[in-house]
Amino acid sequence: MSLKQTLTEDMKAAMKARESGKKRLSVIRMVLSSLKNAEIDKKAELSEDEVIEVLSREVKKRKDALEEYERAGRQDIADGLRDEINILMNYLPEQMSEEEIRRLVREVIDEVKPSGPRDMGKVMGKLMPVVKGKADGKLVNLIVKELIG
Repeated sequence: MSLKQTLTEDMKAAMKARESGKKRLSVIRMVLSSLKNAEIDKKAELSEDEVIEVLSREVKKRKDALEEYERAGRQDIADGLRDEINILMNYLPEQMSEEEIRRLVREVIDEVKPSGPRDMGKVMGKLMPVVKGKADGKLVNLIVKELIG
């Protein structure tokens, strides 16, 4: 079953659960809406990788907003965003651990042999297709900076 079909089935289950699934239902509806918008923009059905990309983008939006709300001291909104992130993470592939990312970055650095921080783009260019959807881009970027610099 594709990820999009899984989301649709989970939306139906959340609708049947009535009150207990309200938060989950709204998050799934929002994701399905984002997927539909992406399909309209592309004028074609999304592949599984593209669905994961849209989900990752939605998680990233929430993580960025979460940081802002926490800085502003709005814990009520931050808690709601954490719940939404947790719901969305269930649909993404298992995330790579920091150790796995570090190992992968070292392998790419050995392969690319960057001369310094200016070659960070070359390393990131090789890494991102491999870790797409499986690791947070900010974390990958920080590890690359740390290991190159």
